[in-house]
Amino acid sequence: MTALNSEDSPVYIKLRGTISAAILRGEYRAGDQLPSVRALAAEHGANPLTVAKAYQSFQDDGYVEVRRGVGMFVLLGAAEKLRAAERDLFLKTSWPRIAAHIELLGIDVADLLETTA
Repeated sequence: MTALNSEDSPVYIKLRGTISAAILRGEYRAGDQLPSVRALAAEHGANPLTVAKAYQSFQDDGYVEVRRGVGMFVLLGAAEKLRAAERDLFLKTSWPRIAAHIELLGIDVADLLETTA
């Protein structure tokens, strides 16, 4: 899906992650217009077709709608749906690797809590 992907992810996935994080942080709320394909491409030094692919994936997943001739807009409930999808993806793919690494290193839960406080 996205978000908070590794450095070796395709560019469109990285862009999707950037936009996902902005939606989750509330930088783009329901009804807000996303930057144009060209503007986002210029901002990130990406090919406009790559940005269009990232935007298309948001549209396919029901997070944004296209208003022909106007642009892309965040749909109502997009942040909640996106958060749930990202949480599920994290728990299924990222967390098992992280948990295995924690166990391998012998890190105690108290150590983890202490470092995040």
